Amino acid sequence: MKGLTDMKMTYTQISGYNIPDLALPSQPDGELNRWGRARLNYLREHKKALHTHMLTQCLLWPHLLETQETAVARIDLLTAQMAEAQGVTEELKAHDQMGWLGRMNNIRASAEETVMRELVYS
Repeated sequence: MKGLTDMKMTYTQISGYNIPDLALPSQPDGELNRWGRARLNYLREHKKALHTHMLTQCLLWPHLLETQETAVARIDLLTAQMAEAQGVTEELKAHDQMGWLGRMNNIRASAEETVMRELVYS
C-alpha cells in the first residue's frame, strides 16, 4: 500500500489557489433497463452497506450493467426452454394465435419471476 509521501499529486492553480486534480475512474457506458433499476433499488433499500461500498469503489454501475445483461439473456433462455417443454410451437401459433399468446405470456411471466428471485433479489 502506498504511503502518503509516495503518492504523486498534480494541482491546477485557480485564482491563487492550488486545486488538486482529482477524477473518478472511467465507467462503462450504458443505460439501465428494468432489471438494472430493480437491482439498484433492491441494493439501496435492503443492502445499504453493500450499495455504499460498491458506490464508493466505483463498482456499482458495472455491476448493474452486468446484472441487466445477464437478466435479459436468462429470460430469453428460460422462455425458450419452457416453451419447448410445454409444447408451445410455431404450429400452435398458426392454428390458435390467442391460445399461443396466452401460454407465451404465462411462460414469460414465469421466466421474469425466476430472474427477479435469482438475480435481482439475491
